[in-house]
Amino acid sequence: MGTLAGKTLFITGASRGIGLAIALRAARDGANIVIAAKSAVPNPKLPGTIHTAAAEVEAAGGNALALQVDIREESEVVAAAAQAAERFGGIDIVVNNASAIWLAGTADTPMKRYDLMHQVNTRGTFLVTRSCLPYLKQAKNPHVLMLSPPPNLDPKWFAPHTAYTIAKYGMSLCVLGMSAEFAEQGIAVNALWPRTVIATAAIGMINGVTVEHCRRPDIVADAAHAILTRPSREYTGHFAIDDEVLRATGVTDFDHYAVQPGAALLPDLFLD
Repeated sequence: MGTLAGKTLFITGASRGIGLAIALRAARDGANIVIAAKSAVPNPKLPGTIHTAAAEVEAAGGNALALQVDIREESEVVAAAAQAAERFGGIDIVVNNASAIWLAGTADTPMKRYDLMHQVNTRGTFLVTRSCLPYLKQAKNPHVLMLSPPPNLDPKWFAPHTAYTIAKYGMSLCVLGMSAEFAEQGIAVNALWPRTVIATAAIGMINGVTVEHCRRPDIVADAAHAILTRPSREYTGHFAIDDEVLRATGVTDFDHYAVQPGAALLPDLFLD
């Protein structure tokens, strides 16, 4: 396995869940982690803030920069990218992890929820990538990674939650376009998606899902690490699935990733 030692990762939504897991995996290599998220004060309903995440990153062996950022606000994102580059000398990797979710049908989706998902998921991904682009162009092995699914036009993935699906696939369409757009510049743009539901705060939005039927965020973090340490000119434009990525690196036992080893695992959305 390669290493992310000395690399600077700009990770959105890294105060908890998958974003934090990716941050901690890179921190164990000695990476610099920019924690770009909204949560600056404790929320009784959601664990973790940018400050608690920074403390965990430092404890794991990385260098942390906690930045309160609303990725819907262009000025905040541009300023955060500049501050990150000034602190660490550049940005090598962008992880577009921040995402808003609302799993409901058309009549039960308020427009404020529709707008939030599109502003955070699709627009936020585009804005963060665009704002970090000048620094990625100067990096030696630049990567952009979206936490988004392989595009799948089967109506069954749209009918139950059209608004969310469109917003999430917007992130994936960024991968399609940007991977081709930046190929000559050597900037890799890929997507990563979990095979199973991951035990994060988002599972509360999915009816019938309980934590014992999920995998831990560590599996996504290990898969992200495997992607982000690959040569950027050789691996781009892929829609990777976490266990497939790890299996390609030689991993054969996935039981330790399960919240409850031996329990049946529930497949995540968007995968047949």
